[in-house]
Amino acid sequence: MKRVIQGPGGSMKLIVLKYGSTDENKKVPGILWIHGGGYAYGAAEMVYYSMGRALARRYGGVVVSPAYRLSGKAPYPAALQDCCAALEYMHKHADELGIDRIIVGGESAGGGLAAAVCLYNRDHGKIPVSFQIPLYPMLDCEDTDSSRDNHGHVWNTRRNHRGWKQYLGEMYGGGQVPKYASPSRETDYTGLPPCYTYVEDGEPFYDETLTYIRNLQEAGVEAQVDVFHGNTHGFDAMFWTKQAREAKRRLMQVSEKYFRTEKEKQDR
Repeated sequence: MKRVIQGPGGSMKLIVLKYGSTDENKKVPGILWIHGGGYAYGAAEMVYYSMGRALARRYGGVVVSPAYRLSGKAPYPAALQDCCAALEYMHKHADELGIDRIIVGGESAGGGLAAAVCLYNRDHGKIPVSFQIPLYPMLDCEDTDSSRDNHGHVWNTRRNHRGWKQYLGEMYGGGQVPKYASPSRETDYTGLPPCYTYVEDGEPFYDETLTYIRNLQEAGVEAQVDVFHGNTHGFDAMFWTKQAREAKRRLMQVSEKYFRTEKEKQDR
């Protein structure tokens, strides 16, 4: 199902996928799932192959995937504004969508945007977000030990620099990058939603992923990360591999309590 809403940049397409109970009175989780692509590439249709869809199919849910503006046409803050508009739409239309809570997630740059949405919403929006799933997220506009001189598969140092430069525009390389553009700039992680993610230890975003989880934990936020061995960014897309199957299993296991109501847990 496709819907069109009015966002900050004009009309924006949303892909809406519904799974679970046919009982119209039974509410299910809403999942704002944000596609990856280095802030410059990708499409909302990537949701059809995402872990967001897999979670909704497993536990029941309504997945909303926004066709946010890409950095080639509109740099920061366009993508964040569009994703926040999608979050607001889900909140205002919760009854129509049949949802009773909102989970925010995404992969790569979509994971970075998921973290940014949670930060911005905590500071300005106040829409309840019950869980965040920023998978191997693109969070740090500056080099880390793992993103510096990285020659991994799919994403590497050269592509990372190009992606951030296009997203940040004139701010790239400066010291005044907002935390909503690069969530690793944040210093206060209190009040953010519980978090789960995974990452491979040889890919560029390894260090920033672990730092994000550690900062959440130190702020008293429930947060977990699973680390797999390898240097392939987006490894979970290779669903036929043992690592991808295990990553999906862990995601389903950790996420269950955020998808099931207390009554559903008791009835199992």
